[in-house]
Amino acid sequence: MTTFDTTAERTTVYDLVIGGLHDLLAEQERPIPADLGEATRLLGKEATLDSLGLVTLIVDLEARIEDRFDIALTLADERAMSQQRSPFRTIGALTDYICTLLAEER
Repeated sequence: MTTFDTTAERTTVYDLVIGGLHDLLAEQERPIPADLGEATRLLGKEATLDSLGLVTLIVDLEARIEDRFDIALTLADERAMSQQRSPFRTIGALTDYICTLLAEER
């Protein structure tokens, strides 16, 4: 397997998440928040997405991750759902969770 620079990897994963969210919102003809970033809420009160949108984003990200890193990840599994703080609550949390899963696959 390939080794990655952690900072560069996080930036790449962050860009995948932002790109996936941007594409999804554009496809759904929904407004793209001007302040799209680490703190953008994906789940819960004032979320950018509804539940179906979040599921769609997760499936899209799994494909993007496999294309970019050649690693198949399942983001929405029992581990993710059992965490005290959801890895899907913000863009930053999701980015960190994906990076953790990628590190475990190496």
